[in-house]
Amino acid sequence: MFEAVVTLCLAAALETCRPVLLPGYEAAGRDACVAALAARPPDGGGAAGGLVAQGEPTCRPAGPALALSEAAPGLWVHRGVLAEPDRANGADVANLAVIVGTRSVAVIDTGGARAVGEALWRAVRAQTDLPVSHVILTHMHPDHLFGAAPFVEAGAQVVAHEALARALADRQANYLESFARLIGPDALIGTAAPAVDVAVAETATIDLGDRELDLRAWPPAHTGNDLTAFDRASGTLIAGDLVFDRHVPALDGSLRGWQAVLGEMRQMPAARVVPGHGGPVLPWPQGGADTARYLDVLAGDTRAAIAEGARLGAAVDGIARSERDRWELFEAFNARNATVAFTELEWE
Repeated sequence: MFEAVVTLCLAAALETCRPVLLPGYEAAGRDACVAALAARPPDGGGAAGGLVAQGEPTCRPAGPALALSEAAPGLWVHRGVLAEPDRANGADVANLAVIVGTRSVAVIDTGGARAVGEALWRAVRAQTDLPVSHVILTHMHPDHLFGAAPFVEAGAQVVAHEALARALADRQANYLESFARLIGPDALIGTAAPAVDVAVAETATIDLGDRELDLRAWPPAHTGNDLTAFDRASGTLIAGDLVFDRHVPALDGSLRGWQAVLGEMRQMPAARVVPGHGGPVLPWPQGGADTARYLDVLAGDTRAAIAEGARLGAAVDGIARSERDRWELFEAFNARNATVAFTELEWE
């Protein structure tokens, strides 16, 4: 299989470059790929703001694809690395899902950089030639959505919680700056925050052709813009970061809200869940038990510290320490969780 790429460089540092996939030109042979480029030249050769193209688009053998495991017929899952984004993992740290109907495909979350999204695109193309009609984003965090660009360029609609666009607009500059430091500016070339085409206020249904996905926008929980997708055909709930496995939960919304949302989610008629990290597939509702326990401990310890009159700085190190050996990345996230919890619960 051959694909079209263009080498893009940072305009401010022309030695910092990356070959960027141009989706939609895949072909069994080089000649067919070249013919597709000639028949439909890419607009601007793939260059965007702050980037310059080094040469013309060319065709080459297809690059690496993300590994997918089949969780149910027509539903594939990619398991991200249990780590913070860095140069070694290239921000491939979140779980991603691909659901195939008879008419089109939906991808749910796209990874933390365009390069991850490109590898996901190749993985989808290895499974089906059907168009990717929808990119469903479970929440605003960059490790879940910065890989959307190849799918958007290929014509997919971006679907998200109605609050995501505003939240992302407020944070995207900081997210991009942070990820450039974490994974390197070269690895981030071509990465951009996606615009939302379909904003979900409460619920929505997407029909991929004999396969319907039920979307639900939740009140503030893990973040202020969490969205889940339920695949009716397989009974699978794609939960995003409302459910964590092994990776310690990260609180960026409302602790009480997250506890309440998990309680409601337990009543959903799902057989299995795809968490945002870990897994990648767990039985439901059992698969949410560890997340619920951690949140309960976080809330209980925080309330106890507040009742004792502890100040935030002194309380943070002790809150939820009993959970330390149950999770990976505990030291990276727990103090931040305790700070958010304390700030919320001290005004109860």
